[in-house]
Amino acid sequence: MRTLYLGFLWACLFGTTMPALAQPESEIDILRTELAQMRADYELRIAQLEQRLDAAEQNATVQQAPQVDSWQPAQGSMMAGGDNSSNPALGVIFQGRAWSYENDPHDYLIPGFPLGGHAGPAAEGFSLGETEINISANVDDKFTAWLTMAIAIEDGEAVIEVEEAWAETMSLPAGFSLRLGRFFSNIGYLNDIHAHNWDFADSPLPYQAFLGNHYIDDGLQFRWLAPTDMFLELGAEITRGGHYPASGAGNSGLGGFTLHALTGGDVGYSHSWQAGLSYLHAESEDRESGGGHGHDHDHGALLFNGDTDLMIAEFVWKWSPNGNWRQKNFIIQAEYLWRNEDGNYTVHDSGPTPYDTDQQGWYLQAVYQPFPRWRFGVRYDQLSSDYPGDAFIDTPLMPAQNNPRRYTVMADWSNSEFSRLRLQYMLDKAGSDGDNQLGLQYIFSIGAHGAHSF
Repeated sequence: MRTLYLGFLWACLFGTTMPALAQPESEIDILRTELAQMRADYELRIAQLEQRLDAAEQNATVQQAPQVDSWQPAQGSMMAGGDNSSNPALGVIFQGRAWSYENDPHDYLIPGFPLGGHAGPAAEGFSLGETEINISANVDDKFTAWLTMAIAIEDGEAVIEVEEAWAETMSLPAGFSLRLGRFFSNIGYLNDIHAHNWDFADSPLPYQAFLGNHYIDDGLQFRWLAPTDMFLELGAEITRGGHYPASGAGNSGLGGFTLHALTGGDVGYSHSWQAGLSYLHAESEDRESGGGHGHDHDHGALLFNGDTDLMIAEFVWKWSPNGNWRQKNFIIQAEYLWRNEDGNYTVHDSGPTPYDTDQQGWYLQAVYQPFPRWRFGVRYDQLSSDYPGDAFIDTPLMPAQNNPRRYTVMADWSNSEFSRLRLQYMLDKAGSDGDNQLGLQYIFSIGAHGAHSF
């Protein structure tokens, strides 16, 4: 009887293990890879939660401390030892690319749309992109601060720029917040997203033509988060007006202001969306424009004096199964920009010529991650302009007969959220001649890595 019982157990064990043994080796490898990825994701989330817990405990300790007439640094910040909660978070972003053009990028020009700021094509061949150094920390229980320094190579020499340097309130009542310093404006969806977080290696045509890639300026930013079930944020900015599309810090150093409204929400567990409207008014005094990155391309400097009014409408839709974006996700993103510039242009060292023109631009892009680490994207962007007048014939301000447009596809691979390799192809019909462009980009991050916006 005992022999029969043991034989029965062996038969059951053999029967249950046969399907597992029959699995192909490739499936076992896939399961092991997914298990390792899940383990890494959970370890990262646990580390992030521990950091948030440490910060919350630090804030609670400061809030419970006795109040004094004048603020003093917490004693812990002056002590050496195991407590490093007062140390600022430090991170570095490394970027580089290798780019190929069919036409000479030094001759790049978008007829009717002189470029300013940091707009324009990347250098041909191998080049080092901006290296960003980010430093952030809570100042005390009322304020937090952020600094971004960009190290770039211009004309063969290293240049250090202060890209962002701001302080922000953390405890204003009724959903209000105030930011002071230099910051990326909150207009549009893409403007306040750093370049290393873009889904493509470059910004869309409307952002290059109207904002010089980003609108960054010094000033004050007010935001109010409404106490509603649906996300609703209203904001305004008062800026110096010293950066493109403004210039010269007009109006006694109050040369720009913006307004924005954002709303959004979730649709079930797998879908979320955001929509917004923005407005920018900028004053310019002797604003220089050219082909981009400081190249005037033998057309001479274009100097604009006048006002710029810019409207932006944005919409983003995101999908991921049950909210698990790490495994699979799909994003549709679109923006429409309308600009009016009213003033005068000085072209070819001639006298001021009146200029009052409406221009438009839009882009639509979709990015799909079918499985972890790999993403694929497509984008279409376009510009159009009114006729500026006969006075601008044979100048860079005269638009071409066909609207400038581009077609872009990309594929990128991310071993983790701290590393990315991207391959991108673009058919550029924005200039006078069509241009085929192919490039490889890398993005690596070390140290503290801030959370991405929606």
